Amino acid sequence: MTEIQQAGTAREQGADEASEKMTSVDSSGGTATGEQAGPHSGRTWRAVWWLGRPSDRTALLIWFFWQIACYIYLILAAPGRTEDPILDRFNRYDSYNFMDIARYGYDGRPEDHDSPRLVAFFPGLPLLLRAVQVVIPDLRLALVLISFVASAVVAVALSRLSESYREGSGHWTVLAFFCSPFAVFLLAGYTEALFLALAIPAWLLARQGRWEAAAVCAAFASSIRISGLFLVLGLVVQFLVARNGLRAPKGWRKAPWLLLPGVPVLAYMIYLWHRTGDLMAWKAAEAQYWGRYPEAPWNVFINTWHRSFDEPALTTSYREEIISAIVLVVLIVARLVRRNWADFAYLAPQAVALLAMSSFYMSVGRASLLWWPLYISVGVVGSRRPWAFMAYIAVAAPVMAINVGNFTTGAWVG
Repeated sequence: MTEIQQAGTAREQGADEASEKMTSVDSSGGTATGEQAGPHSGRTWRAVWWLGRPSDRTALLIWFFWQIACYIYLILAAPGRTEDPILDRFNRYDSYNFMDIARYGYDGRPEDHDSPRLVAFFPGLPLLLRAVQVVIPDLRLALVLISFVASAVVAVALSRLSESYREGSGHWTVLAFFCSPFAVFLLAGYTEALFLALAIPAWLLARQGRWEAAAVCAAFASSIRISGLFLVLGLVVQFLVARNGLRAPKGWRKAPWLLLPGVPVLAYMIYLWHRTGDLMAWKAAEAQYWGRYPEAPWNVFINTWHRSFDEPALTTSYREEIISAIVLVVLIVARLVRRNWADFAYLAPQAVALLAMSSFYMSVGRASLLWWPLYISVGVVGSRRPWAFMAYIAVAAPVMAINVGNFTTGAWVG
């Protein structure tokens, strides 16, 4: 058992002991024995119900002020670089693919001769976007609002997940996450925020032994991007090794629920087969339009390194991709050494997909937002050694600010 797991187990045992020591509830008065019921008690209870735990409120404060900081930098970075409206600054590149799917389906715009590329994008976000369009006709605004709400959910869920490993680490983890160099994609019209708003709760629910709910969240996550299958693999391993999983009394009865997250992926592949005759049409589109095809990992690294010199405008972006790839490998090795099999099962397939299934590193930095074990590690270490956390912030925060400025002014950053 790792140190983080031991801390989480100790916390659960402490919660059980505290629960046993609590005084009984007086059924006649509706208040706990010894509790002082004053004129403001009902108001206080309602406030707690709405605002949640103190750690939830702290997480939301971090999210809120991070939003403000990003909008300030967005405005400061614009002069001389872009005159685009605010909504257009957050909706670039793939954002318009999602909007086209929501508006026209996978046939795309009539004048778009490259519409076959659209099948590379899973239908979860476009379907939600189409639903939101009923009340918000501007798809640009709808996309931004989806990421806005989803990122708030991520803040609370990530805080709770971190707290389940070590009490008091939640706000450290949330701050580390929102200072990620690629956090701009949590603002943009992309899938990262929405996927994490489902995937992190799924992981947390699994840790709590609520496998049915975890499977439902994971199923929605797998409708948004193929990373949902990596999530499922991690959940399956967690189910096999956790005490509240297969090893629990009659735990095998919950095993079939773990098949549910594969249903959206299978349904989409069947749809593609009827549409194109190819179950893997989404993968074929990635290979044709984005150069995502199997390649030796060392060749992928070399190609990316050469591109960083051959394309001066993207030198910084390619270097960030390389650093992100190194971080992923180190993170996986660390999980393997600590025998954290669930995290390893979730992260290792991502390494294969990102580092060996593309002709060069593409979107590795953006994918780093999905590596919540990394941010939890930073948060747990930061709760013990604040100086180490400040060192992380000193490096990550400036890069995050620069990437916010670059992305919102039209430069690609991962």
